[in-house]
Amino acid sequence: MANSPTPKPWISGIHTYIAGKSAGADGRPLIKLSANENPLGCSPAVLAAREHIAHPSLYPDPDSHALRRALGSLHGIDPTRIVCGTGSGELLAVAASAFAGPGDEVLYVRYGFSLYDIVARRCGATPVVVPDLDYGTDVDAVIAHLTERTRLVFIANPNNPTGSFLPRAELARLHAALPGDVLLVLDQAYGEFVATEEDDGSLELAAVHDNVLVTRTFSKAYGLAGERVGWATGAPELVEILNRLRGPFNLSNSAQATALAALGDQNFVEHSRRENAKERARFVSAVEALGNHGLRALPSEANFVLVLFNGKLTAEAAYQGLADAGYITRWLPGQGLPHGLRITIGTAPQMDDIVAALHRLTQAAG
Repeated sequence: MANSPTPKPWISGIHTYIAGKSAGADGRPLIKLSANENPLGCSPAVLAAREHIAHPSLYPDPDSHALRRALGSLHGIDPTRIVCGTGSGELLAVAASAFAGPGDEVLYVRYGFSLYDIVARRCGATPVVVPDLDYGTDVDAVIAHLTERTRLVFIANPNNPTGSFLPRAELARLHAALPGDVLLVLDQAYGEFVATEEDDGSLELAAVHDNVLVTRTFSKAYGLAGERVGWATGAPELVEILNRLRGPFNLSNSAQATALAALGDQNFVEHSRRENAKERARFVSAVEALGNHGLRALPSEANFVLVLFNGKLTAEAAYQGLADAGYITRWLPGQGLPHGLRITIGTAPQMDDIVAALHRLTQAAG
């Protein structure tokens, strides 16, 4: 007989989620370009709303009614088809636990969001890693890996950490190949950074199919990473099940009030999108100019760029060199990318500093 509580056997396979760092190895605070936060902060309307938040002694609305109505109005969705979560991470986790368990398989693409592995293992399911297509989602490979044990397919679009993007036709082709009892979870944490004309049709799929769940977050374009607000939409039956499993009172008074204020300022979101696109293009062009030194910037539709280092300058050395210059980025050896740095797109001066540092580092490496 065990002398202490024993976790389920599959729990031992879970690795703790690693967040983006904000300091160097010596503890020195650095400018944080490691967590894909909005360098513009948040809407002034959010800061104003914080002055009128309900008293902390009062419970928040357990169903986030006002926020769901506002989300429904903006996106043309019946609010009853929306569920809010403590970040989209809570909703990804409850979706996995609702539809997968021991003996089931959960598919995601190599170089996909690291949380997918965690939420699959947490419910005892087997994570299945599908080969990538040049660091992006290979629809044919996903289809080829479907089995009778497949219960969920996680697709981040745009993908984190690579920034790759599946266009509307490819996403529709993937969904059409899925059995009706397989849930397609489309993680659009970075969806607000995609140009309107390039919309992938995720919300439309969720509106007309019973096996599509779309998740979004306020942490990125809206600049509310600290408030932990996410939402999902899908068929009424899916939303009802997620409501059973999500935490009670999962969004605080502050989270609901600030998210509602942020949602009301779409000019800020559009400004964030435009500024990100402009600075991302400048940065990619600058990295491409260093291509003869083995640097490659992967195409990105998000607010970050994954830079690959295949020359004398290694990703680890670049990571340390950028830290010496005052910036923390995301080195990803734990995700099979020891040759890559994910760099959040910051302000123009910040990106100029990053480019200048990379120039110095490549020259020093020879």
